[in-house]
Amino acid sequence: MKWWGWIIIAVAALLVVLLIRAIIKAYNNLVAGREKVKNGWAQIDVQLRRRFDLIPNLVETVKGYATHEKEVLENVTMWRSRVAGAQTPAESMDANNGLSGALGRLLVTMEAYPELKANENFLKLQAELTEIENKIAFARQFYNDTVQKYNLLVKSFPTNIIASMFHFTEEKFFEVDTAIRDGGAPKVSF
Repeated sequence: MKWWGWIIIAVAALLVVLLIRAIIKAYNNLVAGREKVKNGWAQIDVQLRRRFDLIPNLVETVKGYATHEKEVLENVTMWRSRVAGAQTPAESMDANNGLSGALGRLLVTMEAYPELKANENFLKLQAELTEIENKIAFARQFYNDTVQKYNLLVKSFPTNIIASMFHFTEEKFFEVDTAIRDGGAPKVSF
């Protein structure tokens, strides 16, 4: 074999090595992106669980003052049960959007009870709920940013080829319920 034959073999081998490295790098970037999305969801889940645990105390405090607001309290309890039964992040997102709306209606309903608004326990629970909601909003923003970056990897060339070969799929954003987004958040002043 002549010297130019060896050069062709060396160039072909180099191209194969570079292609393999590119495939490995794309695969590893997809895996890292998927893991960041999982971590982002875990951060949201921590805050959602804190809110979930706070709700029974809030409902019990309100029950003592608002005995005829049974429908509002049952709605909060129903959505809390749906959150508990959620099996996937998508189900959890939907259930938590419903719970956010129910909590908003509960807080608006409590406007009619000045003695409740003055209750120290209720004020502490309300402050804790506000803090948790702020942390949920921050975690949701981080999660959605992470999902955007991951989805971009899944859709972009050439990583989209690797993504389809290894069954990487797009992730769902954690969006605010359309009724809350379009109608605005309920106005509550305590």
